[in-house]
Amino acid sequence: MLPQELIRAKRDGRKLPAEDIAHFVAGIASGTVSDAQVAAFAMATFFNGMSRDEAVALTLAMRDSGQRLDWSDLPGPVTDKHSTGGVGDNVSLMLAPIVAACGAYVPMISGRGLGHTGGTLDKMDSIPGYVSQPDTALFRRTVTETGCAIIGQTADLAPADRRFYGIRDVTATVESVPLITASILSKKLAAGLGSLVLDVKLGNGAFMAKSRDAAALASSLVEVANGAGLATTALITDMHQPLASAAGNAVEVLNAVDFLTGRRRDARLLEVTLALAAEMLQSAGLANAQREALGMARQSLESGAAAERFGRMVALLGGPGDFLDHPHRYLVRAEVEKPVLAPENGFVTGIDTRQIGIAVVALGGGRVHHDHGVDHAVGITRLLPIGTSVRRGDPLAMVEARNEAKADAAVAMVSQAYVLGDSRPTVKGPVLRRIA
Repeated sequence: MLPQELIRAKRDGRKLPAEDIAHFVAGIASGTVSDAQVAAFAMATFFNGMSRDEAVALTLAMRDSGQRLDWSDLPGPVTDKHSTGGVGDNVSLMLAPIVAACGAYVPMISGRGLGHTGGTLDKMDSIPGYVSQPDTALFRRTVTETGCAIIGQTADLAPADRRFYGIRDVTATVESVPLITASILSKKLAAGLGSLVLDVKLGNGAFMAKSRDAAALASSLVEVANGAGLATTALITDMHQPLASAAGNAVEVLNAVDFLTGRRRDARLLEVTLALAAEMLQSAGLANAQREALGMARQSLESGAAAERFGRMVALLGGPGDFLDHPHRYLVRAEVEKPVLAPENGFVTGIDTRQIGIAVVALGGGRVHHDHGVDHAVGITRLLPIGTSVRRGDPLAMVEARNEAKADAAVAMVSQAYVLGDSRPTVKGPVLRRIA
């Protein structure tokens, strides 16, 4: 089927045969399908959706567009986690070494930022020398020797998704359940996993702002993954406020280092990280119950074993050998720091989390075009969580910017994102639901 005919069929709401989807995906990988055709297909799918069988076919076609890894020679289970994207979501940086220190192997293939959400790969790229897209030999060596490696897609892994991912980011087609499903799972299937845990974000900082939409995405991911032969469960977690107290690239890496070394741990970030670690350990068969799994995860964190794994991973992938001891020496910092001041006394009762993410993008910490770079130095730090008591003039957050003009613009955006009230609000825990 010609690309334009497949687009027409999806535009008109017809179900696509698996072989036609595979042919179109092969064209995405080879370049015979144009950017305009990819964008048109994405928009048609956004409006008309896909059946479960179509989503499985799209996922498998993108998986098969490149190399598939095999970890059968490793002495332990191979598992991974993926987040659907949030603001201040640096969980992967701590989670991979925590789970690795418990005996699993975590070959974590991550993406760059999409829309207002940050990308794990952009964060890792802020570490000087770190090779975020290594060849297969270095990837294998790192996973084998440290138990984990956080990298991006290489040219050989799901290349069709790599191109599709970038085009979706700039064509307002990110929030499509089947496209998100296929994008996430094609990489995970190509990575040769034995099990997968998904962190599906819900809230005003997530791509899924409504509970039913988050549940639909989680169910789609679990059903399609299991339909494609990958044992998968999902946790739905809250993104009505930034997860960490930092949003950006280098600032989130520093937050992760503080977390791993015990210098500082944001409470909600800790709860989500441990919950996902426990889910991964159970899915991998290393723990029989949640309580046992949580205990294992806490022990690997408190003993320093997880931090040690992270440090070794960074060094093996080209980063500084003493990065954990001296992160400030290596992470780039922005020149201008300005506070966002509380305009009155009260409590933080709400945060427009998407606005925080947009402020980071406006500072240069995210992309306006899919082939643009990011400024790793900029971001927002010391973000106060919902429920915090403040007095007029207290800092709600700190903006890290390259110049005064960008700092002032970001301060205004972050100030508008914070809602203050007279009464302390009730704040629910960040782990909302499990889907299996």
